[in-house]
Amino acid sequence: MEGVFVVNLLHIAALIAAVAFLVLVIFLAKTLMSVSKTLDNVSTTLESVEKQMQGISEETTLLLQKTNYLADDISEKTAKTTVLFDGIKGIGQTVNEFNHSLQQLSKEVQQQAGEQAPQASQAMKWGEAAIHLWKSYKGKK
Repeated sequence: MEGVFVVNLLHIAALIAAVAFLVLVIFLAKTLMSVSKTLDNVSTTLESVEKQMQGISEETTLLLQKTNYLADDISEKTAKTTVLFDGIKGIGQTVNEFNHSLQQLSKEVQQQAGEQAPQASQAMKWGEAAIHLWKSYKGKK
């Protein structure tokens, strides 16, 4: 009897092991199916992100091209304005030199007038005397 009991015990142990293995396989299958769904979702998400990144890359490239164009345009316009300001600077220097020349001329005229004042006064007196003589001469005729 002992032999039958041992055989029955072995059958029960094998049956328990088989059931345990079946439960393990079922849980592993469910886990693997969940992992598979998660990986599918991750794959879909990554594809979406890749498409969005392509769009962002294209927009970034266009933005960079526009920025480079604007930078070149600003550089050209700045160069043109620099020429204009150089011209204005030259005009300012010319006006300053002209003012300086006028100031020197004014000083020289004042100096000459101061030096020639006695002679001019004498010439006016002689002129008045000549006019007086002329009027006297005309009055006698």
